[in-house]
Amino acid sequence: MPKKVELISSSLVRGTATAASVSRLELNPWDLRFLPISPIQRGLIFHSPHFQSQQNLIQRLQTSLSRALDFFPPLAGRLAATPHDGDTASFHVDCDNAGAEFTHAVAAAVSISDIIEPTYLPEIVSSLIPINTGVTNYQGISKPLLAVQVTELADGVFIGCAANHAVVDGASFWHFLNSWSEISRGSESISKSPIFDRRNAAAGVDENRLIHIPTLEKNLKAPIPLLQQKLFHFSKETLGQLKAKANSEAGTDKISTLQALMAHLWRSTVRSQTTNNDPTTPVMTIVIGARARMSSFPDGYFGNAICSATLAIGEDELLQEGLGAAALRINEVISEKTDEAIARDAEKKAQLGRMGVGMGGGPPLLVGGSHRFDMYGCDFGWGKPIVVRSGNARKTEGLVVVSPAAEADGIDLEVYFKKKTLRPMEEFLTMLHQ
Repeated sequence: MPKKVELISSSLVRGTATAASVSRLELNPWDLRFLPISPIQRGLIFHSPHFQSQQNLIQRLQTSLSRALDFFPPLAGRLAATPHDGDTASFHVDCDNAGAEFTHAVAAAVSISDIIEPTYLPEIVSSLIPINTGVTNYQGISKPLLAVQVTELADGVFIGCAANHAVVDGASFWHFLNSWSEISRGSESISKSPIFDRRNAAAGVDENRLIHIPTLEKNLKAPIPLLQQKLFHFSKETLGQLKAKANSEAGTDKISTLQALMAHLWRSTVRSQTTNNDPTTPVMTIVIGARARMSSFPDGYFGNAICSATLAIGEDELLQEGLGAAALRINEVISEKTDEAIARDAEKKAQLGRMGVGMGGGPPLLVGGSHRFDMYGCDFGWGKPIVVRSGNARKTEGLVVVSPAAEADGIDLEVYFKKKTLRPMEEFLTMLHQ
């Protein structure tokens, strides 16, 4: 018998401030790319907190969420479109305090082990994170930009969050969640304030100006068929071996842990997909955070600040030249993403105003997320999360989501492929001598 999630209540949570710190936030080229795809979805699993009643838990989370929205007013707003000539429109966030969605649910027959023990993401998780497959960021015109679902499990609590990707990237998403958890722990303020001013966000590109883009109704992405999501865990020790092997083979010391892991993943993926003797040229795109690479981006910048690096290597070269050669190529293409190169990329997007260049349907292997996000710092007052899981929206074949592991210096990968690819991939990924 399938395990069910029972909805208890749903409401809109608004900020408490009488006047928001920002009333209007223009969507810029960094943001507009994400209108046709789905929101960011993440879920945090906790052991059961010790409260006198579950209602006290729900009230505490609602109250702290309301106060957190005072610091992040765009997340309590809605998207708005301004029509222009030539069937174009510009988009902004109206910080009108319309509210974030808050849902309380119960899954009494679902235990923590039901979620974290399977190596394939169990179907129940899609019922624990709001905003399921089929919803796009463009629909933030009428739907909340932030949705939260708190589900009581048999032996724990699952806090699922979905945020409009046209308004936040991964860094901003976790900035908000960490700030909310700070307030839930009793803080009157947050340790890092969000910065909404975008005039200096792209090294000379005025990110506050209106960007006209084609209207989107006919250009939205079709729902993506559900794929198998498999979780791979790499310990600190395993990652150290990969990094040492990659640097030794390449005769360098500049290859990072993640670059070595991405090379290992890429080669394992290509090995598992090779079914004939026809030569191919595998392509990998890596999503890169721009905050640390651009001097004009403040650390607390709120919005999308990501670029991408794409490289292609012949199949024979990728497999025969070894881990070090592939990792060195990845290192080189990422190193090319300088302050100036990222600014030029942003300006091109502003000039073209093109959609469909985001992350909805791209190359065979698309690596996003980051092992540097502070996911396990989200302590709402009863301890840190046990694990973090993703929802099933915004998934396409070849997508890889990088996350920090619960253990120190480990990395988790969530990969989305058909089963026929995943089965041999598992074998290759666990072989460090290849």
